[in-house]
Amino acid sequence: QVQLVESGGGLVQAGGSLRLSCAASGRTFSNYAMGWFRQAPGKEREFVVAISSSGGSTYYADFVKGRFTISRDNVKNTVLLQMNNLNFEDTAVYYCAANLYGSYRETSARQYDYWGQGTQVTVSS
Repeated sequence: QVQLVESGGGLVQAGGSLRLSCAASGRTFSNYAMGWFRQAPGKEREFVVAISSSGGSTYYADFVKGRFTISRDNVKNTVLLQMNNLNFEDTAVYYCAANLYGSYRETSARQYDYWGQGTQVTVSS
């Protein structure tokens, strides 16, 4: 079992920044990849970014390249998502997820094994 708890969401103006955090507990954190997904109202959950178990490799969705940065701390068992230059289309509930057995390049939500409860990010235009 893995427990994931996100924090850091909120309301921000377009062009602003937010940093999301995901705290993990349960299994050895450094053994599995982590990802962030998001879901806007009326839309399917979509892949945002993922990071390998060591933190040495990352994989970004095209729409966040150059704006978002993922990192992880395998001592503190946390994964961070720094989001810069936010726009209205980034408004969504953001979820962190653990991929215990697959690659960090996996973009399908079905391949992730555990999920956090989500944190709301709202960008005002």
